[in-house]
Amino acid sequence: MMNTEQSTIPVQITEGALLELKRIHKEETEPGQQWLRIGVKGGGCSGLSYILAFDEKKEQDEIFEIDGLPCIINPAHGMYLFGMQIDFKNGLDARGFIFSNPNASATCGCGSSFAV
Repeated sequence: MMNTEQSTIPVQITEGALLELKRIHKEETEPGQQWLRIGVKGGGCSGLSYILAFDEKKEQDEIFEIDGLPCIINPAHGMYLFGMQIDFKNGLDARGFIFSNPNASATCGCGSSFAV
């Protein structure tokens, strides 16, 4: 089912999120952006913001695959993301990707940034 260079997959992606990511990958990505980058960056109201975008692979990136979706993560981000679940909501009360991160000590109201 999954081909990976790692012993474990660092994040879980729900079926709904996987369908949306595959749709975006097929319809909206530029040539060369075949990898789903999952990561963090400084910023946001709680200190760190999530990265979820299609990108080119960089030398230090670790590769893993979730149900046919090629993913990459910078190993330095793993400690912030390991065990996180990514979901997608498409309803009247919520729309977009939802991050459930067991490593976060606090999150902002919109759920797009967190503190550790």
